[in-house]
Amino acid sequence: MTSAPGTAGTVVVVEDDPSIAELVDLYLRREGYRVLRASDGDTGLGIIYRERPRVVILDVGLPGSKDGYDVCRAIRADSDVPVLFLTARDDEIDRVLGLELGADDYLTKPFSPRELVARVRAVLRRTDGPKQAQSLAVGDIEIDPARREVRVSGELTELTTREFDLLAHMVENQGLVLTRQQLLNGAWGADWCGDERTVDVHVAQLRKKLGPSLPLSTLRGVGYRLA
Repeated sequence: MTSAPGTAGTVVVVEDDPSIAELVDLYLRREGYRVLRASDGDTGLGIIYRERPRVVILDVGLPGSKDGYDVCRAIRADSDVPVLFLTARDDEIDRVLGLELGADDYLTKPFSPRELVARVRAVLRRTDGPKQAQSLAVGDIEIDPARREVRVSGELTELTTREFDLLAHMVENQGLVLTRQQLLNGAWGADWCGDERTVDVHVAQLRKKLGPSLPLSTLRGVGYRLA
C-alpha cells in the first residue's frame, strides 16, 4: 500500500547515476518519503544542511571535488543523521573506511530497491523508536539509551547508530554466547538482509573505539560473548 507523499519524512539521495537515483527515488516515494536528489557532493551537502533529512543515502563514487567519504566526514562534523552508503566496491577495507567515517549501513551495487527501503526503515526504527530509560553498564562502559550516549571511564565516546545498537544488545545479553545471526536480529532487526560479516566489521570498530574496556570474547565459528 502506497503512503501519502512526504508523510514518512525527508530522505536525501546523493547519487550521480540517474537510473539508480530514479529507482531509489521511485521506491522511497512509494513508501511516503519526500526524496531530494543531488548528483555531486557539494550540492548534496547544501541540501542536507538546509533540509535536515531523516536519512542520507550516499554514493561513494561521486564526481567533483568531494566523493562520498568526504561528504560523510562533513555530515558527521555537524549531524548524527543516519547515513547509508551505496557503492560498487565490496572490499572489506572500503566497508571499514565507511564505518569509521560514521556510516550506519553499506549496500553494494547492484542492489534490490526493496532491500534498500527495508534498511532505511530499520535504521529509522532504531533512531526514532522508544528509548529505554534504564542505563546499561559493563566494566568502565556506561550506556545511556535515552540519550544514545556511551561513556568510557566517564569520557563520551562517539559511536554510529549501528555500533550503539550492537553494543547495547550485547550488554543486555552479558554472559551469553551470541551468534552473528542473533546479533544481526537484535541490532539490525529480523528483516535485515545482508552478509553476516558486517557483524565482524562493526565488532572491530567497537574494539577500536572502546579498547580494553570492552570485555568481548570471540568464539571461533560461533559468535561473541560479552563478559
